[in-house]
Amino acid sequence: MSSPPVTAMTAAEVDAAIRLLESELSWLRAQHPGLFDFANAWAERHDAIVAAAPADLRAEVEQRLHRIGIRWGVAPGARMTSQFPAIE
Repeated sequence: MSSPPVTAMTAAEVDAAIRLLESELSWLRAQHPGLFDFANAWAERHDAIVAAAPADLRAEVEQRLHRIGIRWGVAPGARMTSQFPAIE
């Protein structure tokens, strides 16, 4: 089976695609209860966005997606949280 042709996106479209993916991750996780299935679904969306990103934005897009992937446990890296008090 061949993949559909990749159409290039503008910077605004790439940004919108990343935001959409991030907003749909909880739904995507619920639809793919196994970690392997979820990681595979993530990888498909990740690869489609990266492939459609303009060449000059590709590194930035990959970094953004990697940070999102770390938060969702589908990319290697340390998940760090810290508390920022409102008043010191």
